[in-house]
Amino acid sequence: MPHAPAPARRRSAVLTTLALASATALTVTGVTGVTGVTGVTGVIGVIGSEDRARAEDAPTQADITVAQDGSGDFTTVQAAIDAIPADNTTPVAIDVAPGTYRELVTIPDNKPHISTWGTSGSATFKADADDFRAGNLTFANDFDEIEHADQEDHQAVALRTRGDRIVLDNVIVTGDQDTLLLDSDDRYVQKRVHITGSTIQGNVDFVFGSATAVITDSVIEVTRRPDGSSSGYVTAPSTALDFPGFLITDSTITGDVDDGTYSLGRPWHAGGDAALDPQTTIRDTELSAAVMDAPWTDMSGFSWRDDRFAEHHNSGPGSGPAGDDRPQLTDEQAAEQEADDWLGDWAPYE
Repeated sequence: MPHAPAPARRRSAVLTTLALASATALTVTGVTGVTGVTGVTGVIGVIGSEDRARAEDAPTQADITVAQDGSGDFTTVQAAIDAIPADNTTPVAIDVAPGTYRELVTIPDNKPHISTWGTSGSATFKADADDFRAGNLTFANDFDEIEHADQEDHQAVALRTRGDRIVLDNVIVTGDQDTLLLDSDDRYVQKRVHITGSTIQGNVDFVFGSATAVITDSVIEVTRRPDGSSSGYVTAPSTALDFPGFLITDSTITGDVDDGTYSLGRPWHAGGDAALDPQTTIRDTELSAAVMDAPWTDMSGFSWRDDRFAEHHNSGPGSGPAGDDRPQLTDEQAAEQEADDWLGDWAPYE
C-alpha cells in the first residue's frame, strides 16, 4: 500500500504578484510565454519553530529577514535575494514575516545555497540556483484561460527549477497548464530534484521538464480544465538518454474529474530533439479512476513506446495489469529504479 502523504502544516503569510503574463509565464524550448495581464496570487513566509519541516537541515536562524512593515532587513523577497553576493558558498536562510508581498521572485543561477522556509509561498517562482530548498510553501499561478481565450498560448508555470540538488518539502504547487517545470538550462547536464510530502495540482503536462526528479509521499491532483471539461496529462518528461527522468513513488494520483480521462504522461521531445529519451516511472502509488486504461500517450509525433514509461505495483481503481499498453517493471527492474538510483551520490537529507 502507498504511504500516506504528509499532513499539511500551518501557513499564514501571503505573497501576491500582479504582472504582465509575459513576465510571469516561462519560456523554454518549444514552449512560449503568454501575453496580456493576469494575476498570480499566493503565499510565502516563515514557519514557527514548533512546526519547522526538516529542522535538522534548516539553518538555526534567519540570515536575512523580510517584513513588509519595515521591521526586517528588507521589505521585499526579491530585495533580500538581490542582497546576497553572487556565487555564495554557504547556506543563506531568508525568513519572510506574515504579510502580503506583491512581486515576482527570481533566484538567479549565480546565487546557490538559498533556503526559504515558510508558512506558504506563491508567485511564478524561478529557482535557477543549485542547493535551493523550500518548505511549507505554496507556489501558485492562477492565469485565467477563459478570460484570455483569445491568446494563442496558455502556459502558466507556478514554479520553475533549473538548479541541481533542489529539495521541496511539504509544498503545494498549483496551477493549470504546465504547473511545475523541473528543468535544466542544458538538458544534457543532469539536475536533480527531490519532492516529498507535497501536493501538485494541474491538468496539462503539469509535471514536466528535463530534470531527474523523485516525487514521494505526495498527492498529485488532476483538475478539470477551465471550461469544466475533463482531460489531461500528468507528466511530460524531456529526459536525456543517459539520465533518469521522473520517479513518482509511494504517492496518490487523484482528482474530482471524470473516470478514465487523464494520461499518466507523454514524451516531450523539446524542440523536436529525437535524441531525447523521456522517462516516467510510477510505482507503489494509488491511482484513482481518473487514470486511463491505456495511461501513456504520444506527443508531437513521438511515440511513448519508443521512450521509457512504466509502472510497478500500483494500486487503486486506476491501476491495471501488464499489457502492451501498460508496461510493468519486473521486480528485478524495479530494484534498479528506486530513489537512490535516481539521485546517485546525493542524499537530500544528510
